[in-house]
Amino acid sequence: MVKTVEEGQKKKPNKLQWFLFTALIPAMFAIVVALIVFSFAGINVFEKAKEFGQKVPFLSGLLQGEETKTVEKWEMSILELEGEIKDRETLIGQLQKEMETKDKEVEEAMLEVENLQQQIDDLIAIQEENKRAFKDIIKTYESMSAKKAAPVLTEMEDQEALEILTNINADSLAAILENLNPDVAAKYTEMLTSEANN
Repeated sequence: MVKTVEEGQKKKPNKLQWFLFTALIPAMFAIVVALIVFSFAGINVFEKAKEFGQKVPFLSGLLQGEETKTVEKWEMSILELEGEIKDRETLIGQLQKEMETKDKEVEEAMLEVENLQQQIDDLIAIQEENKRAFKDIIKTYESMSAKKAAPVLTEMEDQEALEILTNINADSLAAILENLNPDVAAKYTEMLTSEANN
């Protein structure tokens, strides 16, 4: 009975095994041998298959349409990206020029500020020097005798004389006014009063 089961299994080959041994493996072997022979002969089988596929109406439409569409899409994408790159490079160039212009303007403004500060410092120094010189003049008039100071003041312009008279001490002012001509003394007194009221 053991023999009959083994004989039964040997006698009935599986359909899949039969297909593999009789059709598929020999076909694959034949294809591999054909590819090797054609490649040694210098024929590119894949290019020939592509050419043949392009001759068949239905296959050629599929192959060319997909290939053309993908190539066109890639080319359009590349063109768009190149356009964006150029636009951005242009924008970067413009921004760099603006930055350089702004930097120059800031530099010029800083130089102008430095020049103005120097001018202010110079004017302050001159003003301080003038104040010292004016104080020296006032001290000189206060130390002079009233007889000598009065004729000098009458020779000055009214505004200069008024400045000196407003800044000297009261004793020197009184002595100088006593030594002036009454009309001139009245004029200076009126000017001093007007100056005091303002």
